[in-house]
Amino acid sequence: MPKKLNISALNLVPVRAGTNASQAIEDMVDLAEHIDGSNYQRYWISEHHNMTSIASSATRILIKHILENTEHLRVGSGGVMLPNHSPLIVAEEFGTMHAIYGDRLDIGLGRAPGTDMATANAIRRSNHDGVFSFKSEIEELKRYLSSVPTHVIAYPGKGTEIPLYILGSSTDSAHIAAELGLPYAFAAHFAPAQMENAFKIYEENFKPSNQLDAPYKMASLNVIMADTNEEAEFIKTTHYLNILNLIRNTRGQLPKPVENMEDRWSPREEQAVKTQFPIAFSGDKKKAMEELRLFQSQFNVDEIMAVSYIYDMNDLKKSYDLFEELVGEYNG
Repeated sequence: MPKKLNISALNLVPVRAGTNASQAIEDMVDLAEHIDGSNYQRYWISEHHNMTSIASSATRILIKHILENTEHLRVGSGGVMLPNHSPLIVAEEFGTMHAIYGDRLDIGLGRAPGTDMATANAIRRSNHDGVFSFKSEIEELKRYLSSVPTHVIAYPGKGTEIPLYILGSSTDSAHIAAELGLPYAFAAHFAPAQMENAFKIYEENFKPSNQLDAPYKMASLNVIMADTNEEAEFIKTTHYLNILNLIRNTRGQLPKPVENMEDRWSPREEQAVKTQFPIAFSGDKKKAMEELRLFQSQFNVDEIMAVSYIYDMNDLKKSYDLFEELVGEYNG
């Protein structure tokens, strides 16, 4: 019998065509309010910089805004990019939110800067080798959040034991997650190629910790569902156009869907988009159920974080509703 599958949401806070950052943040809250109190366990916000198409640069401010507008969801980072931030400041800021909102916070941690190197330099961390000291910075953050005596005290933060999660898009972070005994979230929504190997490394090398007794595998996956396959085909052209712009380095706001893609990409571009940024579950519930069962037969994850590049907010919320129903039926 398959294990119970948990679900959560990851939001990059896209700026939809014809709108601005203010509207993107309103849309972010709208979705959070919509799934608050549902079977979605957590709602994570990513960290990106130097992108006018994504409004998630000040991640912790957005997390606080979501906490203010929800009651049940766990809210966190997908993730805090540690090369950009002092572990002490991360502990203090999340500790402060914990003092205000209680135990509803997660800290997902990434080893990349979430941007290009020129922007990473502009962020002005004095130590730019955070990428290479990822494990030690995680351990430092963990100490600040624990009750273990430390010479420098993160207050608020100390003793909160806010759970940590390791993010990865290659096999590198799998080793660290396993050694530290932390949950491991793989970014398959944009880099699925190494997921199978990463999970294998994680499971085979996992060491239990105070936070976690056994491996906990999470996958962020693109989900675009609708009442019919035809509707989904139309809606997901937004995803395709968005990724196509990324590949062409002509990034713009999240585009409206179009009737067909045939005259908009070359066969090579189509292959690149669908290979590098595949839509894991799409269409109606029947089609998506087949895809979900196939995925779980191969990866057997504990949790899926749904990512959806959908232009219309009603379509977006409908997709999240249908995915929730789908997983409910899958869990039986």
